Order: sequence, then C-alpha cells, then structure tokens
Amino acid sequence: MPQAPAVGTPSGAAGTGVPIPRQRQAPQAAPQRRRHGGRGPRQDYVDAFEADDDVFAPRSEVATNASDPYGSVTDWTPETDADDAPPADQDSPPAPAKGRKGRTYTGIAAAAVTTVLAVIVAGQVAKDGDGDGAQSRAATDQARDARESASGEASPSSSPRLVALTYAQKMAKKYPLGAKLKGPDKFDAVPGVDKAPGKGHKYTYRVDVEQGLGLDGTLFAEAVQKTLNDKRSWAHNGARTFERIYTGKPDFVITLASPGTTATWCAKSGLDTTEDNVSCDSAATERVMINAYRWAQGSTTYGDKMYAYRQMLINHEVGHRLGYGHVTCDKDGELAPVMQQQTKFLNHDGIHCLANPWPYPGS
Repeated sequence: MPQAPAVGTPSGAAGTGVPIPRQRQAPQAAPQRRRHGGRGPRQDYVDAFEADDDVFAPRSEVATNASDPYGSVTDWTPETDADDAPPADQDSPPAPAKGRKGRTYTGIAAAAVTTVLAVIVAGQVAKDGDGDGAQSRAATDQARDARESASGEASPSSSPRLVALTYAQKMAKKYPLGAKLKGPDKFDAVPGVDKAPGKGHKYTYRVDVEQGLGLDGTLFAEAVQKTLNDKRSWAHNGARTFERIYTGKPDFVITLASPGTTATWCAKSGLDTTEDNVSCDSAATERVMINAYRWAQGSTTYGDKMYAYRQMLINHEVGHRLGYGHVTCDKDGELAPVMQQQTKFLNHDGIHCLANPWPYPGS
C-alpha cells in the first residue's frame, strides 16, 4: 500500500521545506472520531481515488446518464481540486476547503459513520433475536392462546381432529402383518357380550385374539357378530342365531391368530395350513382358527375387496364348524359357493367362478 506523505510537506515536494497553509474545517462538517488518530481521513484512503474521482458528485452531474444506472459512480467531470492549487501567500487567510478532495473527505467520513451504525444495528438485531425478540414472540403466542381458549376457537395452526373411520371403512382396509409371523400362542378374550338377535337355534361363541398381533380385536369381534347374523349368512330365514359371550363355556371359540400359531392349532386336528398359509376349523379343539395374515392382507383372488373377503373368511370357517364341507361352482360365470376354498382359487377345471362371501347370497 502506498505510504502517505509526511505531514506539512506537499505531495511530490518532499524536502523542499515549503509549509502548507493550514485549512479551516468546513463549518457544516461535524468532527468525526477516527481510529487512526488523524484529523482527516487516512492519506492512503484518499490516494486510492484518482485525481478526478468524485463518488459523491451532485445529482445534476449525472443527470445526463439516465440510461446508465451506474452513471453516478462511473462518470466524473474533471475539475481542479483546492489541494492541487499552488500554495497561497502565507500572509493571506486560508481559503475554505472545496473541490473534489474536500468532498471526498466528507464522503469517506460519512461512509465510515454509516458502516459503524450498520454494524451496531446488526448486532442489536442479532441480540434481540436471542433474547428480547424471543420473549416478545413467546408473550404474543401466550396472549393468542389465551384469547383462543376464552373464545373456544381452535388455532389455525393446531392439528386437525382425526376423523374416526366407520365400520365399513375399517373392514375395507388392509393392515400390516407378516406372512411368517409366529405369535406367543397366548390369547386374550375380547370383553363384552353381543346378544343373539334372532329366534332360531342359538350358538354361543367367544372371540379370542392372540397377543402381539397389533390388530383391532374389537373390530374383529364386531365383524363376526354382524356377519354370522346377516340374513345372507348361516342365520338365513331365522334358522340360527349367534351370540357372543365373554365368560362361561361357549359352543366354539373364534380365534384370530398369527400364521405360526394357526398352523399349530390346525395340526392338532390333522390339518396342514402352512402350504397356502390359510385358516381352518380345528374340529378336535374348541377353536375355529382365523389366520391373522389373511385377515390383515387378504388374498390374490379377492384383491382389494377386503370387506367381502373377511366376510367370506368368517362364513367359510364357521360353516365347517356347522358341518359343511368343501364344494365348488359347477358352471362358468357362477358365484362360488362360500364353502369353496376361495382363498386358494376361484377357477377350476376350465370353469370361471365369481367371488362370493355368503352362503345365501340371494337373500
């Protein structure tokens, strides 16, 4: 960086001994505090500008450069600076500073003050963000919450209430459950009683759900009661009616269990459910086993028709408990009987059967 000339020596005249007249400070310019301790701007700052540079030229000087948005800082008109003039007579009073460098001194000082103020303001804003600003926002939030509590209105930013699904919507959904899950073989009975709605032969049953499945046992119990007592089901024409109990000895226990536990209980009656991962009626025991994987995920034969598939699953396995065996449809395009193994197939021997969850679908 160029060194500033020694004080009291004109630029380019070092060692001549010619003193420079002292200049009076412009009356409108307020004294500025400078770090380098000089009475004016540092000489190296001033020397950074060309002799004809004037970054604080009046607006009138750049009015002709309206087409150039940067004209005010790129175009300058040369003019003589007071500092470039020959030394004045020592007996004459010093003339007030004027010209380009005089304005430059004032501009640099103003820029320095502006920069310091900007730093102070930025620091204060940052401080407020960590302290008073956060407290102010917290107080504002509290006041808003108090107003909303008093008015009983929810905040627009509050979480919306979850809408409860209907029974049909729950029955139509698939639920996550592994095809190879093996539960603890421990069961919980679903609490409550559902009275038999009809006057036919009454069958009592209990609903057990294996622990750890993560499935809705209440939904499963509701599905069993509604399905069995539907007029299209085994309660057809008032022939039977079904009642769910919680205590006492039932006629059978409808059990929702993992694939592994289902296989264990079905094997007690000589049935192998592992090959196709299906359900069974373990006739040698009290349990009608509903494979939880099928209940949760369905089958390829029914696709996304989970509601109908679950009705078929209940009717098919309870049909075995009532004494009905496997059958198939006899004509192409006919509804499959509920006792057909619809989890495994709908078509057989070139005959295409339609999915059907009911023993008496026409009712």
